[in-house]
Amino acid sequence: MSVFTDVERWGNNHRPGFLDIFRIALGLFITYKGMYFIAHMGELEMTTSGINLWFAGAALAHYIIFAHLLGGPLIVLGLFTRIVSLIQLPILVGAVIMVNYPKGFLSLGRYMELEISLIVLLGLIVLMIFGAGYYSIDAKRRKEIQVL
Repeated sequence: MSVFTDVERWGNNHRPGFLDIFRIALGLFITYKGMYFIAHMGELEMTTSGINLWFAGAALAHYIIFAHLLGGPLIVLGLFTRIVSLIQLPILVGAVIMVNYPKGFLSLGRYMELEISLIVLLGLIVLMIFGAGYYSIDAKRRKEIQVL
């Protein structure tokens, strides 16, 4: 067996009970951020414009919006949770390292975005390890596969 299968099996067997509430809240927040980025597209493109390629900043901005608007509802429903969390990870790593970290901790002018980005990043890592939780479409699919 591979390491990924072992981690998935361990996570499914040692899942905390509050994970469903946390997963839904995290998915709603990611969806909200996707809608916020649509409403403030110019600000997002200006943030991603530091990449010195022809249209990479605009492409990255569109990737972020697409990943958040597709990934947020999937996380809320608990469908393909580990895959969607993996897709969200580069966005949050970029938000922590490139965007928010240079501004510093407890930056009151930016509404503590570094701390929120760190919480979301850690939440996505937790979802990748433990999965979606008991009340999710992934758990229902897992039960149907075991019956077959």
